[in-house]
Amino acid sequence: MDTVREQEGDQSNVMDVTYNVSYSYIYHSTPSPFLTSSYFTLLFFQYSSPLPPAMGEDKEPGYNTLSPSKITGKGGFKATSFIYALVALENMGFIANMVSLVLYFCYKLYFHLSDAANTLTNLMGSTFLLTVVGGFISDTYINRFHTCLIFGTLELLALAMMTIQAHNSSLLPLPCANSHCMDGGMSVYFYTSLCLLALGVGGFRGALPALGADQFDAKDPKEAKGLASYFNWLLLSTVSGASIGVTVIVWVATNKNNHNWWKGFLITTVGAFVGFVIFAFGKPFYRLEVPKDSPLIRVAQVIVVAIKNRRSSHPESPSELYEINEKESESARTKIAHTEQFRWLDKAAIPPKNTDPSNSEWKVCTVTQVEEVKILTRMLPIIGSTIIMNTCMAQLQTFSVTQGYIMDPSLGSFNVPAASIPAIPLLFMVILIPIYDRFFVPFVRKFTKHPTGITQLQRVGVGLVLSALSMSIAAIVEVKRRNQSLKNPLKPISLFWLSYQYGIFGIADMFTLVGLLEFFYKEAPAGMKSLSTSFTWISLSFGYFLSSVLVAAINSVTKSIAPSKKGWLHGQDLDKNNLNLFYWFLAILSGLNFFNYLYWAMWYKYKKDGDDDVIVKVAADTPVAQSISGVPFLRAAAAEEEYVSKVVEETKGKE
Repeated sequence: MDTVREQEGDQSNVMDVTYNVSYSYIYHSTPSPFLTSSYFTLLFFQYSSPLPPAMGEDKEPGYNTLSPSKITGKGGFKATSFIYALVALENMGFIANMVSLVLYFCYKLYFHLSDAANTLTNLMGSTFLLTVVGGFISDTYINRFHTCLIFGTLELLALAMMTIQAHNSSLLPLPCANSHCMDGGMSVYFYTSLCLLALGVGGFRGALPALGADQFDAKDPKEAKGLASYFNWLLLSTVSGASIGVTVIVWVATNKNNHNWWKGFLITTVGAFVGFVIFAFGKPFYRLEVPKDSPLIRVAQVIVVAIKNRRSSHPESPSELYEINEKESESARTKIAHTEQFRWLDKAAIPPKNTDPSNSEWKVCTVTQVEEVKILTRMLPIIGSTIIMNTCMAQLQTFSVTQGYIMDPSLGSFNVPAASIPAIPLLFMVILIPIYDRFFVPFVRKFTKHPTGITQLQRVGVGLVLSALSMSIAAIVEVKRRNQSLKNPLKPISLFWLSYQYGIFGIADMFTLVGLLEFFYKEAPAGMKSLSTSFTWISLSFGYFLSSVLVAAINSVTKSIAPSKKGWLHGQDLDKNNLNLFYWFLAILSGLNFFNYLYWAMWYKYKKDGDDDVIVKVAADTPVAQSISGVPFLRAAAAEEEYVSKVVEETKGKE
């Protein structure tokens, strides 16, 4: 690929092939029961497919002419096949634990309901908060592949410890009248395993999404389409694995009156272990990015220098701000164009007098470095506006599961475990994700003229509205459940009444979580991909922590004003609680939060690359990267993106 600058008179035509291709990232097409065989079939096809052809001569053999960091013959769907397998197998256990551990805490460790809910939300909150650690390490010290393996080892150790505790009666407490029945060594053992689990899962998730995205070069038109499809199949992998976890693993764990939890943990451990083994075998196919200088240090430099130069006057033109010339730069970072927001940070890029800027990192920063900080700052309100939704999700993994435990679980002659109800939204997502990607996006694109149909932030907004609707339905269903239980405890309503709130929230999650991961990766500066992607998990983390705070606060406030002197969420008997009022509270809070989000979404300015005046063309005799998979459903995904590229190129050609 040659980079050519064509000029007509004094003006430059602008066309950047680093366009926004259509992709709807999928987090969490084949039915889930055939998941394992499907992935091994996928791996077979990938291994049997010929390696991509060479991409031209270069100074160093093995590197292509598009980007020196992209090694020919590596990356693409051949590499991400291993990642899909790991994601599916690891999420079988992780999602199963997310939806069922509250029952383990209540009926095996004898926690009170509110304590069990808070323990789970604190665990999930810590897990997602620790993704920052994995993201920071993989951006700065260790490549993303080794970061995943290191933290994956900690996750496996934690799961093994949980299996041992669930199987060994000496490590389990006896029923008691207190809110916590564990003490001494068993308590230390229990919380140690939870801490290791949070660190392992969090660190692993902080690095993995960016590792998969690294397998596609966004500056290569053909590989940019693959990057779009990567996010789609990543979510489908998660959903497929999770659907097995919340059915098979949850059924095994809760079977025989909660005496088989150790078997559920054992399956989770073995599944994750096999996933990491497959992931490790994929190393020869991965493109591994070399960690660069610390992103946090770059941020600190901008803030420190801007404060030092706070008394300096802004230059008359942004062109007077300091930026490294491309010929002088040894960095592979893409330059970012100057923006007008947060102008006080521009003072960090004012060149000092009588000083060589290239040797004065703590005296002057480049415009690109300043813009990186601006991008991160602009992201903060978006993160904050999605926390409430994740607080709502925490209720579906805690209180809704305990609701289902006292509802009628029968489906014909089979009793469905309460924690398996999330299988309903997961199945919805397995069906809806391909429909969204193959039908909804092309249809909406005809009207919006946007490559992805709707923007990432619009997608997040749709999810926020649906989450508020889910909480409203949850409140109505709880009233119906409690009224029937008080009327005739022997004939509770069906467990499947919960499917309405779960189903709607599953669709909301498909929009919001996918939109956020896509948004943060795409908008992130070059050296902060992992750290920025972890912002999605930070939102989840704060949502879980906020859930714990709200549960405690609601209990405390309502206890002081209620005639019964008991809070809305007191004790273990839901029939004596006011869970429906708590759901209504979250629904109203979610509605107000949506309007807050609208303001920040309209305020946000999308990133623009600094080389917008460069025309990028593909020479007719230049070989092109062939990273499109031979697997039919992956090839179809990339083929659909071919249409998108033509639409974008034609549109930009008319500008």
